[in-house]
Amino acid sequence: IYKINDIQDYIKRKKNLTNSQIEHILKKNNVPIPKDHKISFFEKNLFKPLNRYGNNITLNYQNFKKNLAKSLYGLWAILGKIGIGFLNTFPKLGSHIGEFLSSLFIDTLNSIYNTKFEQKKLNKIIERLGIATIVIAIAITSYTVFSNLNNKEIIETKKINKIDKKKIIKKDEPELKEKKDKIVKLPEKKVEEKLKKKDPSQVSELVLPNLNLKTATVLNLFDDVEYDLKKVRFNKRVKPIYFTQFPKDLDEIKDVQLKKETFIKIVLPLVVAENEKILEDRNKLKIINKKDNMLKKDKLWLNQKFREYKIAKKNIKELEKRMDIIPVSIALAQAAKESGWGTSRFALEGNAIFGQWTWTGQGIAPLDRENNEAHKILRFPILRASVKAYKNNLNTHNGYGDFRNKRHEMRKKKRPIKGLILTDKLDKYAQTGKEYTLILKQIIKQNNLSDFEAVQLTNSIVKKELNL
Repeated sequence: IYKINDIQDYIKRKKNLTNSQIEHILKKNNVPIPKDHKISFFEKNLFKPLNRYGNNITLNYQNFKKNLAKSLYGLWAILGKIGIGFLNTFPKLGSHIGEFLSSLFIDTLNSIYNTKFEQKKLNKIIERLGIATIVIAIAITSYTVFSNLNNKEIIETKKINKIDKKKIIKKDEPELKEKKDKIVKLPEKKVEEKLKKKDPSQVSELVLPNLNLKTATVLNLFDDVEYDLKKVRFNKRVKPIYFTQFPKDLDEIKDVQLKKETFIKIVLPLVVAENEKILEDRNKLKIINKKDNMLKKDKLWLNQKFREYKIAKKNIKELEKRMDIIPVSIALAQAAKESGWGTSRFALEGNAIFGQWTWTGQGIAPLDRENNEAHKILRFPILRASVKAYKNNLNTHNGYGDFRNKRHEMRKKKRPIKGLILTDKLDKYAQTGKEYTLILKQIIKQNNLSDFEAVQLTNSIVKKELNL
């Protein structure tokens, strides 16, 4: 009470206060009004000893004392109001219980309020907490380092993920180096020797044998021969590097864009090479048609092509319509869709890039095939054989007659053969029909595959369409 400013003012002026004035000042300063000033048994025998014990404890921590006192005092005020409201319902019993509880809380709070902590003890507590924190941090760090040392694959993968174009899981470094020496360095030397003798655009073909190449070896080979898709898009030239199969660990490339680029680099030369072969036959056909007297060898060649393109009546016009290229963008998009960008079981086990069905030939049975179905996915010895069969399929099968007619119209109007224009005519390639063609268009647009339409091999001669 004597700490209240209003009370201090009355003391300085040496004026006495009435009970009503004191109650008014206490209410104004949110101080509980005592109900009884008589000393009870509990106050005499319990509370006063507690007060004496609390007053004997010496401390100097004033900030802690003030904050704790305020928070506990506010808590006491709330509990006091709740207690008073409850006790008022029991006038007789509540008066005794309220006296006991009120006295207990007030004296306990007063003892805490006046409690002080020794500076030395507090410093020791803080010091011990700091030491414990440091020990725990060292233990956690040691455990982490020890775990990382025992898991070399994780550390190696993290290092690889920091390097662009090498985001793959390396399994066996000695085996990788050995295969790189045997496979990569030999073609690299041949390329360098021939590049010294010839113009860089006239690079000889590189056919990579079926030796279960690793993806890391393939990427290193691309770096060695400077195979860059950005340059291919700009220069419209691609080096004739022919892979007989996909790397078995192609799916382990974590970077999706790098995986797609690797797939395109492998398939693009195969598609372009088959297209150029078709263009050579197409130009030869037009030269033969201009001759007045057809030579025997020309007749034999024509008969061979009639059989190849499945033309029974030996119709030259029909042969000309069928003997034409498949747009590179369509071939790449279908290869990506059907082979899962070179990671499907059919592509890895049977070099089946385009998912062609067969009922008689050697093939791989789909896992989701119904019991009443007997078709298989056609298997090929090398990737290029799959590309050739795919183009022969589009150029001969009755289901793709609209595709060939549309392409022939574009030829007659001397318009370039564009994949996006012809995609709609491939709705019979899959059971999903128009939905399938929409997916092909999406793949072409998202990956800018139209940039490869006019690409040629670096060792080829620029060919022009001959007029009849």
